[in-house]
Amino acid sequence: MKKKIAVVGGGAAGMTAAIRAAEAGAEVTLYERNDRTGKKILATGNGKCNFSNEKMGADCYFGTGAELVDSLYRIFGVQETKAFFDGLGMRIRDRNGYLYPASEQAATVADVLRYELERLGVRIHTGRRVTGLLRERNRFVLETEDENRERYEAVILAAGGQAAPKTGSDGGGFALAKKLGHRIIPAVPALCALRCKEDFYKQAAGVRCDVGLTLQVDGRAVRSERGELQWTDYGISGIPVFQLSRTAAYALKDGKKVSVEIDLMPDQNETAGEKGGETAFAGHCGGLRDGGYQQFWEKRWKRQKNQSMEQFVTGLVNKKIGLLLLKLAGIKGTEQAVNVPKERRRKLAELCRSLTVEVKAVNSFEQAQVSAGGVDCREVTQALESTIVPGLFFAGEILDIDGICGGYNLQWAWTSGTIAGRSAASSSFKM
Repeated sequence: MKKKIAVVGGGAAGMTAAIRAAEAGAEVTLYERNDRTGKKILATGNGKCNFSNEKMGADCYFGTGAELVDSLYRIFGVQETKAFFDGLGMRIRDRNGYLYPASEQAATVADVLRYELERLGVRIHTGRRVTGLLRERNRFVLETEDENRERYEAVILAAGGQAAPKTGSDGGGFALAKKLGHRIIPAVPALCALRCKEDFYKQAAGVRCDVGLTLQVDGRAVRSERGELQWTDYGISGIPVFQLSRTAAYALKDGKKVSVEIDLMPDQNETAGEKGGETAFAGHCGGLRDGGYQQFWEKRWKRQKNQSMEQFVTGLVNKKIGLLLLKLAGIKGTEQAVNVPKERRRKLAELCRSLTVEVKAVNSFEQAQVSAGGVDCREVTQALESTIVPGLFFAGEILDIDGICGGYNLQWAWTSGTIAGRSAASSSFKM
């Protein structure tokens, strides 16, 4: 007789877990609160679905689950994921290690998973929110909002975290796990923009520029990133900002002061002795090698001394940003460069290298790509089975693990879904 398994959540991890459990011979029922499965997949990668990355490792993840990454990815990693989707008929495009469906449509990923669920005979209940989960006499009793009750031998919780709640990830899975005795690491938005305190953002809104960023918590540098910054009318956004957001969110949650130091000239050499040579970001795009940052400015002041300051900053950085820097340095755009006092010259140079903004909040769960936090991974085995409730398994974002931008969170969905699905279906599945 086939083992009866319920999968709660029809996102990337839940669909994968259902497929793997069915492949292993189980009778699988998938519950999804939305009117269709895979809804959140459609929004990934700006609709193109960056589903994995050739560069993969524990250093790309955070949370109590980061320690699981290397061991589980040895079982089912990037190459296995590529083979899995190839077997489902999806061609793959590699963009410098970032993996996409060749169609460049996220719908392709969702569709091939749906087709496989159908082929394997997985029962799918859409529009059915799971409201209760109990363990009774070696069975699970699963209750939906219409008060229907069904019994299963194993359950896989893959209900997501709290990011993008309109797609179904509203923290409901956390509540189910907590009632069964699991510790939940408080969730915060991750991979999202930062809201800042200064009043000048509307002047720079819409500008994109290559920068180096350093996140500071209570005045101490904790993380650095390099990439394209996007200025918004409320703060800063873009991939390098997203990479800093989960750390910023937890620091703010703890009542700490959070700021970001922006290096607007990350390829430019620094003053000899000022910070010990080049920045951590220098050299990526062929920065000047003419004796350092101080010498660069001295040469510019000498060569362009008869220009207005608006002309002086032209070509230095984006024009909108240049005018903003002049304002912050207390310099008028009509002022002739030769007449600018030394202390204001120095201020302008410092702002180009170190414009510090104070973060007052991260964007909400509605605007976050993922959430950090979730079920404490120290309470699950290598098979992703609960150490508290035998027969209960976890997959995906419901666990306290979140990755950086670039396909890492979806890779965790494929890996954890595979491990949980196979483990739940067969007691003989060895880790």
